[in-house]
Amino acid sequence: MFLDEVKLKLVAGNGGDGCTSFRREKYVPMGGPDGGSGGRGGNIVFEAEKGLKTLIDLKYHKIIKASKGENGKGKNMTGKNALDIIIKVPLGTTIYDDDTNLIIADLTVDKEKVIVASGGRGGKGNKAFATHDKPAPSFSELGEPGEIRYVRCELKLLADVGLVGMPSVGKSSILASVSNSNPKIASYHFTTLNPNLGVVTLKNKESFVLADLPGLIVGASNGVGLGIKFLKHASRTKILAHVIDMSGSEGRNPIEDYETIRKEIIDYSEKLASKKEIIVANKMDIPNAKDNLEEFKKHYPDKIIFEVSALNKEGLDELLEYLAKTLKEMKNDDLYNKNEYESSIIYRFKNEKPYTISREDDIWVIKGKEIETLFAMTRWDEEEAINRFNKKLKKMGIEEELARIGAKKGDEIAINNYIFEWKD
Repeated sequence: MFLDEVKLKLVAGNGGDGCTSFRREKYVPMGGPDGGSGGRGGNIVFEAEKGLKTLIDLKYHKIIKASKGENGKGKNMTGKNALDIIIKVPLGTTIYDDDTNLIIADLTVDKEKVIVASGGRGGKGNKAFATHDKPAPSFSELGEPGEIRYVRCELKLLADVGLVGMPSVGKSSILASVSNSNPKIASYHFTTLNPNLGVVTLKNKESFVLADLPGLIVGASNGVGLGIKFLKHASRTKILAHVIDMSGSEGRNPIEDYETIRKEIIDYSEKLASKKEIIVANKMDIPNAKDNLEEFKKHYPDKIIFEVSALNKEGLDELLEYLAKTLKEMKNDDLYNKNEYESSIIYRFKNEKPYTISREDDIWVIKGKEIETLFAMTRWDEEEAINRFNKKLKKMGIEEELARIGAKKGDEIAINNYIFEWKD
């Protein structure tokens, strides 16, 4: 089964907890701190795999969760890092952050890997906090929470040439005639419900990948019918080969068919519309095809047109030789317009505070990645850990900001959905 889009919730592993421990051995009455740090939580990694053709394996994995790192132990024993989870996807898979719609990664090279959700670092053991002034700290950290991301994976086929056109104009027949692909072929609309790929090999051993894409209908650029599927996969190709039923069978008008295709492509993407294109005039073995072709040429005198009959396998060699020669001369085009490809990195201006404070139902709510992470990694049953947390708040300017906006001692403060009273 072909599947080219899936949404996932990724939960990277939490870091292992640090250990609070002191050396306890006979004849060593003043053993120092020896609590080890925790191991890193598991990352969730996506890897491109050449042999895969669909995202179907991810369909039933709505939530993917990595393991927590191992906790630190006494005797300075650091916990083991958790194993990463490797998710293999086909070449041509684009991974989006589903909350922001920003592109996280575009995997187009075999074995290419990217960390999409990072595991949390291990919490420090009390040995790591020992200093000259405080040689015996009696606190440690909990592991950092792993990253949680909602992502959307979209597969856009990687093909050199895309066969595009209205339903049942002969795209699948052409692909079957010239390649090693065996698409389903019949005389009714929307035979091709999924893209088909085939490798075309010429007599001189040159080869290229040809894709038969789902048929187009009016309104495709707005998501009608199979249009978005067609247009999405077409965006990867280097050359668009417009297959037109030049015989006008089924009451079709070849000129209107071509204009419909062009309009939907232009409405969907100017980059797609600017790709190199040729016209494949199919079904030239049927009466009226020659007359219709002459009329078509009057409307579009500058178009590159190849006359073929997929049924009789006529004109196909000339078409394939032209495509191979043109592809050889073309430069490797970027799969994305640089202006359209957005980074998932959010840059923060130096004068912007790393937290926000708001008033909700008489509670002061503090939000921000740094403060929320610090809160989650604090051991609230260790007095020294609590004191360290308070010092961090003061250093970040949160206490001063609370006082400035009107907070008073005794008011309730919320961080990470936990509520506590603000005291000295």
